[in-house]
Amino acid sequence: MSLKVASSVNSPPSEKKRWGADKVYTNLSYLLMVLPGAIWLFLFSYLPMPGIVLAFKTYKLSRPPQDYWIQNKFIYSLIDSPWVGLENFRYLTLPTNIASTLMYVRNTVVYNLLFMAVGLVLSVALAVIIFELTNRFWAKLYHSIIFLPYFISWIVVAYVVYALGSANGIINNLFSSMGLEPIEVYKEKSYWPFIFVTANAWKYTGYSSIIYLATITGIPRELYEAAAVDGAGKWKQFTSITLPHLTPVIVLLQILAVGRIFGSDFDMFYALPNGAALVKDVTYTLDVFVYSMLRTGVPLGYPAAAAFLQSLLGFILILITNTIVRRTRPELALF
Repeated sequence: MSLKVASSVNSPPSEKKRWGADKVYTNLSYLLMVLPGAIWLFLFSYLPMPGIVLAFKTYKLSRPPQDYWIQNKFIYSLIDSPWVGLENFRYLTLPTNIASTLMYVRNTVVYNLLFMAVGLVLSVALAVIIFELTNRFWAKLYHSIIFLPYFISWIVVAYVVYALGSANGIINNLFSSMGLEPIEVYKEKSYWPFIFVTANAWKYTGYSSIIYLATITGIPRELYEAAAVDGAGKWKQFTSITLPHLTPVIVLLQILAVGRIFGSDFDMFYALPNGAALVKDVTYTLDVFVYSMLRTGVPLGYPAAAAFLQSLLGFILILITNTIVRRTRPELALF
C-alpha cells in the first residue's frame, strides 16, 4: 500500500498540467474578458503590418493574372510593385516640403506635450477630488457627468465651436452688443492652441481619471487615518501617501503617451478647424498631413513613408524613455 502511495506521489505530472491547461481553466473568465480586445488588436494592429512595405515601394494597382494564387488586387499589387528603397522618404525632405514637414512635426509634438501635462494634472486632481467626496452618490454623479464628453463625437464639438466662434456666432454677437471688437477664430492663429487644449481636457479628463481613481481607491484607508492622527492635512496626505502610490501608474501611462507623441487625435485636429486655410500653420498635424496627401492623389508610398516614420519614432521614444526610467527607478520601468 505504501509503495502505491509513494509511486502516485512521485509520478510525473499529467500532460494537461505540463502544458499549463490547469491554469487556463483557473483563469478562463479573465481570458474570456481579454479575448475581444486581443481579437481587435490582431485585426487592426497586427494583420495590417505587412502593409509597411508600401513605404518602400512604388505602389501601382494592377489586376492579378488568372492563374495567380492571389486574386485580391490590393495584395497582388503590394507584392508586385517595384522596390524603391528610401525614395519615398526623400519626398518629405525635398526643399519644397521640408518647411511644411517640420511645421507638422512641431505642431504634433508641442500639442501632445501640452495634452500630456495638462491632462495629467487635471486627471489626477479630478480623481483625488472624487475620492475625497464623502457622499458616494454625488461622487459617482459628478464623475459620470465629467466622463460623458468622452462619448461625444468631435463632429458635434466642431459645430459647437463654429456656433460660438464664427463671424456671426454667439460670442461675436455678444461682443457686438457690448460694443467690443469681434474675434476671428477661423482667421486668427493665436486662439487655436487654447481651443485644442481646452477641447482635449474637456473630452478626456473624465476618461483618464478612471485609472487614477481606481488606484487611489486601492490605497489602505488606515494610512490616511494614521496621517490625520499625526496632524497631516489633506495636502500633506496627498504628497506623502496618494502621490507615491500613484507614481508607478503615472510613469507607466506617461511612457505609453511618449510613444504616441508623433501621433495625434485626427478627428479633433481635422474637424475643429473646419477646413480654415488661414490657421493651417497651427492646426495641421502629421496625421492630417498624411490624410491630405491621400486626398491629393500623390503616390501611395509618400503617406505610407510618413506614417511609418511616425510609428518608428514613437517606438524609439518608448525605448529611450523606458531606459531612462529603468536606470533611475528600475521598479517603475515598463520592461
